[in-house]
Amino acid sequence: MLWTVFLEIWIALLVAIAGWLAWLWAARSGQFDDMEGPKHRMLDDDVPGAKKPDSADEV
Repeated sequence: MLWTVFLEIWIALLVAIAGWLAWLWAARSGQFDDMEGPKHRMLDDDVPGAKKPDSADEV
């Protein structure tokens, strides 16, 4: 019974370390650099003269 508690503690520590390493990787690779840009980018006008994608309802 006691060995299961130690096993759960080790598994929890390994998961926590894996999450911390994933966060470090994301921070170092620039995933959190521009938090405001994507929500404003959808409001920008399209480039004039750019070809628009074909839509299924235009027949």
